Amino acid sequence: MSQLHSTKAEDMCKELAIAFQGILSWKWDDRFQVVLAEFNIDRKADIHEILTHRLDKIWDISNIENAPAIVKTIVSSFGGFTPEQLLFTSDPACDALVFCAWWPWGNGQTISIRLAPFYQKPADADRTVPMQQLKSHFKISDQV
Repeated sequence: MSQLHSTKAEDMCKELAIAFQGILSWKWDDRFQVVLAEFNIDRKADIHEILTHRLDKIWDISNIENAPAIVKTIVSSFGGFTPEQLLFTSDPACDALVFCAWWPWGNGQTISIRLAPFYQKPADADRTVPMQQLKSHFKISDQV
């Protein structure tokens, strides 16, 4: 992985953490190794705007077939798409990108977002540091 792309992904995570400060409360999603926030549908437009301003590639069920392999890998890691789900990404041509999975709940009132950097060529040992940095940016403690 290129250090430049890694740094850009880390910087984007920091920028998103700052943009969402005071707006969303984050927790760690151990299942997917991402930060997770849930919010009421009445905040949908504001959250969507923050994401599109920083992660300008938006993937959904209508365009995922034409997406680059890295994007398809991310979607696959979440079990695929339902019609209401979205995936926001930074530039998928980079070795490291930032993504945000947008999952509306069945109750029609809540949306959850899951956000993390994604590295195309990580060694297993290299994942610890980026995940600790992600938790730090979003002020998530390892304490239970």
